[in-house]
Amino acid sequence: MTPPLVADDLYRFFHAGDDETLALRGVSISADAGELVTIVGPSGSGKSTLLLCLAGLDEPDGGMVRIAGEPLSRRSEAERASVRARHIGVLFQTFNLIEHLTVLDNVVVAQRLARSVDRDVVAGLLERLAIAERSSAHPSELSGGETARVGLAVALANDPAIVLADEPTGELDSATATRVIAQLRDAADRGAAVVTVTHNEELARYADRVVELRDGRVVE
Repeated sequence: MTPPLVADDLYRFFHAGDDETLALRGVSISADAGELVTIVGPSGSGKSTLLLCLAGLDEPDGGMVRIAGEPLSRRSEAERASVRARHIGVLFQTFNLIEHLTVLDNVVVAQRLARSVDRDVVAGLLERLAIAERSSAHPSELSGGETARVGLAVALANDPAIVLADEPTGELDSATATRVIAQLRDAADRGAAVVTVTHNEELARYADRVVELRDGRVVE
């Protein structure tokens, strides 16, 4: 069976004047349904660039990303956004919350992008993340830990086949980090392919597989 997430031979170059930075140098990676894959490596190794390419938020200069067997790369932004809404939940350090919407409405909007709204599912998700009591609050009224949990709720709103998380425990207290890690592990146990970028050793211990990047390459 083809994994829901497959990336083949990805290259990504950045130019600044006459200087060229090779952020990704032929990276291939996949994630199976029910698998939590953690990407580790030093700063500047290409981890976040790789995750952006996997999400279709950045376009590789070479290679191909496939989502559920469907090409994601070399397509228009509108087409990539459609694939993302149907298949991918994304959690970045900025958490991607809409400031003028409440916690509840942020999750509802994310769910509406791919399917009809099921408020029972939304309520259950907020309960699991211990954020239900803040459902009427706005992002500016949340603590850092609460914001992280709401960001995760948005990422999981559509019960996605693929979950991508960039440093999901960064700058969180240990209790909140443990809760977020448990929910990512639970998403994998429910059948999602989960890929995280992290420096957190506890999250790496929860992973089924750890992939190391150095200088834009996978370290075998």
